[in-house]
Amino acid sequence: MRLANPTAPVDTMGCADLYWPTSSPAEQRYHTLTALMLSSQTKDTVTAPAMHRLHTLLAPRAPNATHSVLTIANILAASPTHLDALLRPVGFHHTKTRHLRATALLLAQHHGSDIPATLAGLLALPGVGPKMAHLALSAAWGETHGIGVDVHVHRITNRWGWHGAVPTRGPEETRRALEAWLPRERWYEINPLLVGLGQTVCLPVGRRCGECVLAGRGLCRAEVRGGVEGKGRGKGKGNGKKRSKGGNEEETKVERDEEEVVVKQEEEETGHLKLPAIDQVEEMVANKEEQEIEEVEQPRLKVEKDISG
Repeated sequence: MRLANPTAPVDTMGCADLYWPTSSPAEQRYHTLTALMLSSQTKDTVTAPAMHRLHTLLAPRAPNATHSVLTIANILAASPTHLDALLRPVGFHHTKTRHLRATALLLAQHHGSDIPATLAGLLALPGVGPKMAHLALSAAWGETHGIGVDVHVHRITNRWGWHGAVPTRGPEETRRALEAWLPRERWYEINPLLVGLGQTVCLPVGRRCGECVLAGRGLCRAEVRGGVEGKGRGKGKGNGKKRSKGGNEEETKVERDEEEVVVKQEEEETGHLKLPAIDQVEEMVANKEEQEIEEVEQPRLKVEKDISG
């Protein structure tokens, strides 16, 4: 159903597709990681424009330029205020500004301005949890060592009853349950397939079971008979409920709540919150800038001293 009709936002705006085509392979990998970092608690329709702003507005760029300015060096050179403005209205953009700056510094200092090619290396980066790490390995390096489980994969597989009578409690438990039986060659593709289904049919609120290929087959434990959840119960279109630009406000709130639960559980399961304090990040970046300035200034000062002497 999904492959025959790829019309979900993830099909054209997914993180794996937000790299700049003419950039170097290392820069493209960094673009993929950046998109994944921005995508947490943020819809694809918001992440994609934010990535385009980073590609085109992060640093000075000629009007007719065809290259991306989203590089590790430019992230470090940009002011936090400018970077934060480019990210808005991405969810938690202030925090993600800190994540991006701290991550860029670590990549520049310890990874040769590329992203780590291991799960452990990616998980050591600020703001990168298991879902992002697994998806980054698959999309950026072509290495699939685990399933990227987000709110859609977690919600839908539990609705289908794939994990038994007792639902899994979080994304890592869902990931382990899926990896125990799902063929490895399906590990990467299950994420975009179910994300797209969750964006278009199996919604958090108001799911459209009548449009699902599983309807009437007894394969989904949460199927709503009659096709549309909430029909005739005051929910959905026509009940006078105000809608936001991005869709139903109730649906958006449920998605946000789900994502917050998933993020919190990821933090608990990884054992720590990998976010350096903002003053530490700023101090690290400032020290790097001072060192670069000193390296440039030293030859000039030596020449001036020789002249005056």
